Amino acid sequence: MMTKMIHLKILQTPIQTAVQLPSSKSESNRALIIQALAKYQQAAANIKLSNISEARDTQTLQRLLGEEGKILDVLDAGTTMRFLTAFIAVTQQHKILTGTARMQSRPIGILAEALKSLGASIEFLKHAGYPPIEIHPKHPLQGKAIQMRGDISSQYISALLMIAPLLPEGLDIELTGKINSRPYIEMTLQLMMHFGIQSSFEGNHIKVAHQTYQANQYAIESDWSGASYWYAIVALSENTTTKITLKGLRADSLQGDRVIVELMQHFGVKSTFVADGVVLEKVAIAPESTPLELNFAQCPDLAQTVAVVAAAKGMPLQMKGLESLKIKETDRVNALQQELKKVGSHLEEKESQAEWLLHPGAELPTVPITIQTYEDHRMAMAFAPLACLLNLNIEDPEVVAKSYPRFWDDLQKAGMETKVL
Repeated sequence: MMTKMIHLKILQTPIQTAVQLPSSKSESNRALIIQALAKYQQAAANIKLSNISEARDTQTLQRLLGEEGKILDVLDAGTTMRFLTAFIAVTQQHKILTGTARMQSRPIGILAEALKSLGASIEFLKHAGYPPIEIHPKHPLQGKAIQMRGDISSQYISALLMIAPLLPEGLDIELTGKINSRPYIEMTLQLMMHFGIQSSFEGNHIKVAHQTYQANQYAIESDWSGASYWYAIVALSENTTTKITLKGLRADSLQGDRVIVELMQHFGVKSTFVADGVVLEKVAIAPESTPLELNFAQCPDLAQTVAVVAAAKGMPLQMKGLESLKIKETDRVNALQQELKKVGSHLEEKESQAEWLLHPGAELPTVPITIQTYEDHRMAMAFAPLACLLNLNIEDPEVVAKSYPRFWDDLQKAGMETKVL
């Protein structure tokens, strides 16, 4: 780490600015895998992508796709690990995939077992079900009908879907139980369709026949997850004339986190789509008579942002769909519980009901607080908007490089002091 801590403080109000958001990491990573698969099929090597994300995860994937060495280090990029596992298996390469200590504690067994059922040879080098893994080019993968739990990471499902057109018989996936993060699965299928791949997603069945990816162009949209932190800033700004324009976002976005538009209406943020993005404005809201009930099963990356805003505004919250947060860059549920205590709030887990209750404190602290980030980019960015209301320090600010490298610079341009301590 180059720095230890960053101090945040509002310097000017009202905040009225335009922000060029980073490109979507989710779209970029899927498009890069599709481009590589098309090149492998030797039918559409001229797939052209523009506005690829500058996020470290995406840059890591792009680099590793072109790397000839046997050992590929994904660092802490979970999407890169999962997508590369399927890509390497179907393209019959001999590789070892590894990553950081945290990456080696994030499960990949469900994906590995699904690939094994298709004919892949995958060996766990340390602990069963976890990286590092070694993939051997033993047998060409064959398509078949398989079952997978719907409440697991959608990245497992997306990884299989993108390689499905290369399988001689395609792939038929039956998702069992409830389906979490469905928008991410739909994003994958829509991007595949953009490059010529037909599929069906009816009920809990996804079918992709053997096909060939086709040449096309695609410009990556700006990142709705990154947009969520600016929504939080507008919600927490003490100036009623706060207005922020977020560039590069589309009303018809493929990204599931576009739902932040509707979520933040509860916290006093109005969205107006314009030609080059969306304009956020602060509006008055009536107080909620009962705790707001929100389910994050389809948009887990928004949970931290919304929880912090609710705590800061003193709004009780009933949260569902947080299960997958426990196996992200850190245990995000535990991280939220620990850091929300610093603003006087309590996140209570109701295990038997699979829900969490946010109990806001009576008032925010008047003394400076320091937020620990747990090596998690979203912890840093979710808590940063608190600087609109209190004296705030964020530990290990470099973690934002994972998805939004320019985050602190953009805050400074918007009128917030970002001083490295």
